[in-house]
Amino acid sequence: MPDGRGALGGLRIADFSRVLAGPYATMLLADLGADVVKIERPGVGDDTRAWRPPADHEGTSTYYLSVNRNKRSAVLDLATEAGREQARALVAECDVVVENFRPGTMERLGLGHEELRARHPELIYCSISGFGSGAGAAIPGYDLLVQAAGGLMSVTGEAHGEPVKAGVALVDVITGLHASLGVLAALRHRDATGEGQLVEVNLLSSLLSAMVNQASAFAVAGVVPGRMGNAHPSIAPYETFPTGDRPLALAVGNDKQFAVLADVVGEPGLALDDRFRTNADRVAHRTELAEILTRLLSTDGADHWSAVLLAAGVPAGPVNNLDEAFTFAHELGLPGVIDLPAGTAGTEPDRPSRQVAHPVALSATPARYLLPPPLLGQHTEEILRGITGRDSF
Repeated sequence: MPDGRGALGGLRIADFSRVLAGPYATMLLADLGADVVKIERPGVGDDTRAWRPPADHEGTSTYYLSVNRNKRSAVLDLATEAGREQARALVAECDVVVENFRPGTMERLGLGHEELRARHPELIYCSISGFGSGAGAAIPGYDLLVQAAGGLMSVTGEAHGEPVKAGVALVDVITGLHASLGVLAALRHRDATGEGQLVEVNLLSSLLSAMVNQASAFAVAGVVPGRMGNAHPSIAPYETFPTGDRPLALAVGNDKQFAVLADVVGEPGLALDDRFRTNADRVAHRTELAEILTRLLSTDGADHWSAVLLAAGVPAGPVNNLDEAFTFAHELGLPGVIDLPAGTAGTEPDRPSRQVAHPVALSATPARYLLPPPLLGQHTEEILRGITGRDSF
């Protein structure tokens, strides 16, 4: 029977982070059972509360709503000694601290890792920055800046066009995933030794790691990759192609798949053509191959080609918008948009109840959806009253 508390039940996190990387990490942990207390500034709260449009019917930013469910909000004025003392008292009851202030800020507030660990040797302290705590400490950690400085934009966009950012703050999301991984690894170590530790992640290092094959091309072979539109530097055909109506993505990863593709589009001889016999051949003659496939695929629409190619075992699919993407997930029986259970603790009639599903499926301890993203300071009194307790919500 699934554990109603979740895999991380009993874990308490003091979340000083805001915007995206930190809140995304702590929401993932909250979904899995952690009691996350979101510490916010008086009168303002998380920056993303003001990032609108779009907004829900009450005017709440959908950006804020995307990464703050299953948390309780407490307003603490860290500019005052009283607020800092409340924060220290809260940390004393927590297993994990997560923060993404500019490096040095938490130290100036008396809430830095060294000071807190001296009081609580078992504490896990996760610090998220843009460019590390050394020479890059003063550089603001905004996702767009990291995409530019970290090389992602240099490989995104058409070959002869301008550099383009990803359509979502991808580096923040990846960094949030790395932060949650680091916290879980540190907790495993603490379980074995009783010892806490500092977990440091930064946006630039996370991006360089996430550039995988592109980064490896440089590190190993000295190759500086450039923009190729939707094409792939090492695989062909692995890009989007126009069809009779809208673009189709083809992700042909091996010679067998290419032979099947050639057969389905009515040109089986392509697989025997010396220009296209192997993947290396196809990469070398990418332009000729793209011209041929564009001509053949133009005879019908993307949905037709997707259906017949997938049925034959060739990875293919239309370029969907988000509406179509969520519909596709639903058709596959995968979680997409979920509704918070009616009448759940903390749910208010006029508060948003629809959320995007947690991506990890656990058979014994599945993700829980208990609380909607909190109003600013919604739980301050409750948290301060129970600051010596260990019961999770």
